[in-house]
Amino acid sequence: MQAHPRLADAMQRLQALARPDQLAGMARFGMTAEHRLGASVPSLRALGKDLGREHALALALHATGVPDAQILAAYVAEPRQFTVAEMNAWAARFIAWDTCDQACTNAFAPSPRAWARVPVWAADEREFVRRAGFALLAALAVHDKPAPDERFLAMLPLIEAHADDERNFVKKAVNWALRQIGKRQPTLLGPALDCAQRLKQRPERSARWIGSDAFRELIPRLERTR
Repeated sequence: MQAHPRLADAMQRLQALARPDQLAGMARFGMTAEHRLGASVPSLRALGKDLGREHALALALHATGVPDAQILAAYVAEPRQFTVAEMNAWAARFIAWDTCDQACTNAFAPSPRAWARVPVWAADEREFVRRAGFALLAALAVHDKPAPDERFLAMLPLIEAHADDERNFVKKAVNWALRQIGKRQPTLLGPALDCAQRLKQRPERSARWIGSDAFRELIPRLERTR
């Protein structure tokens, strides 16, 4: 496959943002260091704005496997142009939580195909594909303003089904999704708290942590409404 005509220039500009002195610290926070340049998110966002939206360029950037380029791709992609195959290909390449979350928030959530990916990715055994399912759900809870409550209520059983996954980056995404649903609006707060209560009673450590953490954040919201 022929390289995108703008890829070399974009990668050269990306290299100029490298901060190798930051890599060790980033790795301690789960941002894998292999092939990573250490560019800051604000600098990547600014570069993405300067490059402009171009879906083919975004696909080429993501395919490099460089985490910084993958984050940049999320700012360059045109969400409505994604095919299911392209979204699945990106999800399969995720090797760190930040590349996953940036794609879910900035590239996938505005896509008309986003909702259908949530249960598919959540059911996938690969760590960062499953994280993508719940990170996308969290992003939709924030950004999909017209979505009815029913869409989010239908996702609570999915949260409960995968709350037993002990992998750190998965359980944190499950927890994130539950918290964002509860914070979305008052009509979802009660069901989210009920879900958190059920999780608190589960035998699995991950489920208890997800439920307890979500309950601790959400219960003050309920008290303020009384």
